[in-house]
Amino acid sequence: MKVLLRNPRREIEVQGPRTVRDLLGELGLDRESHLVIRNGTLVPGDQRLDDTDTIEIRPVISGG
Repeated sequence: MKVLLRNPRREIEVQGPRTVRDLLGELGLDRESHLVIRNGTLVPGDQRLDDTDTIEIRPVISGG
């Protein structure tokens, strides 16, 4: 699957299906601090991602 990461902006390829939680764990990213988006839709941590998906991972930014 194609994974688009933001901050810093980069693109990587990951082979094989896996859950959102597993993907974030492999990338060393905390689920609570990142949004995972597939086709413009947020996906939950237990959602299975397919090898053909394009995924965007964005850090959660809070401000005031």
